[in-house]
Amino acid sequence: MSYSNYEKVFKQLKAKPAKLNKYIKHNKPKERKCGIALRRCQRCGRIRGHIRKYGLDLCRQCFREIATELGFKKYR
Repeated sequence: MSYSNYEKVFKQLKAKPAKLNKYIKHNKPKERKCGIALRRCQRCGRIRGHIRKYGLDLCRQCFREIATELGFKKYR
């Protein structure tokens, strides 16, 4: 199951509302107020390797793909 979509199981549990409610209660992700999981990459949704500098809000992999389009140059 992915980070963002715990709702894939809903198809199976729609016929059983009591079990669906119990599943939602115990398995939905909680709202984050602080920590690493609060911020995600805007492009792909990754949690780790996050770059916030200059308001980018991208993971490092997505940043490498689009850095030249954004105007960044690689200096040695």
